[in-house]
Amino acid sequence: MSFPSNLFSLLSEFRTWDITQCRTGVWILKLDSSLLDLDECGGIFNSLSLSTKASLCCRKHLEMTLSSSEESQEEEHANIFFQAMLLLLLESSSAIPEMMITCVGGKGLMLTAEKFVVEQLNLVKASILDIKRINSIASEVMKSVQEVLNSSVKLCKTYAQVLKSEADGMIDDKNGTIDGERLDNVNYVGKLLTFTTDFMYELGIIAATADANLVTILNISWKGVVALLQLGNEGLAAKVNVADIISSLISLATGSLKHTAESWSSKCKEGVTVNEAKRSVLPVKFYLINAVRILSQCPCKVSTIYKDITQCVLMISTLGISLCREPHLKASSEALVEFLEPTSCCLLHTLLISDEVEQETKFKILNWLFTDEKHSSYASPGEANRSPTFMEGVFTLYCDNMPRERALILGQVSLFLNLLRSSPDLKEDGIIGISQKLEWFFHCLIDEDVYSSILVLKIPVFLSRAGSSPGLVWQCLFSSLLLALKVFVVVASPSVAWGNVEFFLLENFLHPHFLIWEINMELWCFIVRGAGLEMVNDIMCKLCSLFKLMASFRPFPANICALRKMARSICMLLSYATQPSIDQVYCFISDDRSPAACIMYVALLMEGFPLKSLSDGLKKHAIHRIISSYHSFIEKNEKKLQVDGPSRSFDSYILCAPVYAISSALQYHQVNSADVNEKTLKFIITTINGYKGAMGVLKEVYCKLLSKSLAIVSNAKHLYASDVMQEVILELQPLFGTKNIGSDVLLDHCKPDLSFFMAGLARMDIKEDEGSTIYSALWDMYGMLLRERHWANIHLAISAFGYFAARTSCNQLWRFVPQDAALSFDPNTGNVTDDRFMSELKAFLDKEGALLVVTPSTEQYAILVKEALILKETVDKISNIKLRDSSPDIMEIDSESHVTKKRKLPDGISEGVVLLQSGLKVMGDGLAQLQQQQHGSHDLHEKFSTQLSRLEDVIYHLVGLAGDV
Repeated sequence: MSFPSNLFSLLSEFRTWDITQCRTGVWILKLDSSLLDLDECGGIFNSLSLSTKASLCCRKHLEMTLSSSEESQEEEHANIFFQAMLLLLLESSSAIPEMMITCVGGKGLMLTAEKFVVEQLNLVKASILDIKRINSIASEVMKSVQEVLNSSVKLCKTYAQVLKSEADGMIDDKNGTIDGERLDNVNYVGKLLTFTTDFMYELGIIAATADANLVTILNISWKGVVALLQLGNEGLAAKVNVADIISSLISLATGSLKHTAESWSSKCKEGVTVNEAKRSVLPVKFYLINAVRILSQCPCKVSTIYKDITQCVLMISTLGISLCREPHLKASSEALVEFLEPTSCCLLHTLLISDEVEQETKFKILNWLFTDEKHSSYASPGEANRSPTFMEGVFTLYCDNMPRERALILGQVSLFLNLLRSSPDLKEDGIIGISQKLEWFFHCLIDEDVYSSILVLKIPVFLSRAGSSPGLVWQCLFSSLLLALKVFVVVASPSVAWGNVEFFLLENFLHPHFLIWEINMELWCFIVRGAGLEMVNDIMCKLCSLFKLMASFRPFPANICALRKMARSICMLLSYATQPSIDQVYCFISDDRSPAACIMYVALLMEGFPLKSLSDGLKKHAIHRIISSYHSFIEKNEKKLQVDGPSRSFDSYILCAPVYAISSALQYHQVNSADVNEKTLKFIITTINGYKGAMGVLKEVYCKLLSKSLAIVSNAKHLYASDVMQEVILELQPLFGTKNIGSDVLLDHCKPDLSFFMAGLARMDIKEDEGSTIYSALWDMYGMLLRERHWANIHLAISAFGYFAARTSCNQLWRFVPQDAALSFDPNTGNVTDDRFMSELKAFLDKEGALLVVTPSTEQYAILVKEALILKETVDKISNIKLRDSSPDIMEIDSESHVTKKRKLPDGISEGVVLLQSGLKVMGDGLAQLQQQQHGSHDLHEKFSTQLSRLEDVIYHLVGLAGDV
């Protein structure tokens, strides 16, 4: 033992140090520093022993000195003691680098080094705890402390490298014996690493919770914890409680976030600036980043605290979307999304993508976070009618049952969307786990608060833009939701999870909730647009099989039923499909002669099956089938509907399918209306007569046939000129006249198609004679329509009458409008007023006129001029192209043959010249129309004429060139 060390041993015997002993301690430390270089190994050994004893003494007498100086005001005594402590810290920071040079030595040196580091770090801790009470040397102490902490971490890194080599050579390859000295070194280094890591963790907690400004210590301590755990030493990870470290970081982040949220909440209308919001969340991000770094090193060690991790992530997600609802806190929401959400989601991602975490644990995390159990309400009965603030809805619910709290449901939805958006970074088991939670996700969307928020709320999201870095933009939550789901569909399509996704989408194909159906159909359309032909055909085959199964157990579809919805959905998908897929669906149905296939066929036509997109052969076959079946049907049933009886309702629906088919095909312009002849009008008369004498189910069949027949006529305009039309009107008037209003409920189903039929009567030449039965029948039926009280029928009636009034040759239109028309009543007073009906009629006529007359604006003319100039510039460039010889040698060509033989131009040039001529003609016609419609546009007309004249010269020049070549 060295002389200075012996002296310090004597000083340590004193219970307290007076001023003389403090001066002695300072002298000993200076003496030790001067003797350190005399012997390399012995010097470091003696210096470490002295510093260990000195640290123990300083830590022991620090509190006594501070208390004594406060009571007796012995400033000189305190200053000398602080000088000794500061000198000791400086010497320690210098000794540690020497230890790194000496590295690992024998058992005695390793034991001394361990004690030295332990005592120095304990002294550092004591100094930091009392930093406020040593203001005189606080800055110097903090600098020395930082040096000691940084040097301690570097020492551990150096020893860790030596530890690996010692561990590798610890066992003798020849006889299998263990080297005892190396084993001791491994144990000592392991203890040192464990103690230093635990100390840095404890110091990080102290710095985070202390009132003093210990930001630098906070950074160094947590940086040290991360650095030591990243050494890759499995023994260290086993000895250090990594779960407690991450749990503490999560707790610190949550506490800091709560404090920040309270600060934001207190600013009711003032708002928060973007920079202020970003500064507020920086401490939270600091804790989360360190948690992510530690978690990425030891994911399997912390799977037991996944609830703490996911609760923190869920809190941040819920707070972020809650802030979007507060207009004055949008800057806070942006800061949260930009700084915290990506880091918090990394916590969850680290667990989900780690190979060290078992698949069962990953599913357990997702099941706990996105639970299938019903959400409970956090509000007490007295608070049920009060809307909670975002503070009450997030930070008061930290418990094991947290994901089941209703206040967090929007946060769960937002978090799930983040997982969907980041699914490309997940592995197979994570994608499978998310695919299993899609049902939970759709169930949440049905919630009243959720779907209303999805439709109206905007959230800040990061979007990648072409040619620039990702930026933060405000996006509709509904658009963000669709985009996230589409990303996941793309990710899941080549994986095992696609089976879950496809089954889920098929299961919700006819979901009753409007929002879920819209989302589901958007996803199916996205799949059909982007998938390969084989995959699309497989999907269509499954949908058709499901459709057939439904049709086998249901009667012919009404206007609103599952079969119509199924047919509508399939037709929507087919609008994005290619021709082979459309052909496949048509063949699936047309090749099947079962009753179910007949119902499917008609239902698809009623919903606009794209017949024109079929291949030429199938298209001709489909149109011929519709027309021939219809003609055959009306010829067969010209005098009476051929059905066995009212009990055969299902067969009667199939029997009447040709009428439904051609009615729908005409509505969607799939067939030519000229293929419908006067027999249709005669069939309407037969149907009316059959309706009058029918009973029960058969009467419903006649009613539907009448409705569809009227729809056929309304789309076959030429039939209004037929002489049979007057007979049809006279047959309709007893059924739909003013005397029979409300007498037959079944006829109400015909009124929509009757309105379209009545609108088409404007094409008839009607004689305005009061004694005319046709004339009186018409205004009687219009009187019935205009008296309708249902809002939909009111709309159809005013539309039909407006169309009729704008085109008919009748002048006495007032006869068609009854005094008690629905739109003649003032909605506020209930009194009859003619002004309201006329204003509604005028509004309809103005709207229709606006659709028929298109008056180009000045802006449109300016765009046209710009396009013309671009076209002229392009033509000039083409005309100035000089043909160059590809060969440098000049060949002699016979002049006569050169003149008589023409070279063939490329097809592109010839076609371009033809297009230019066509465009010039169209622009000339448009210029003439401009002069006729707008008499005050003389200057504009002159400018156009000048430019077109120049353009004409250029084009004719090009035509000449093309003809000469």
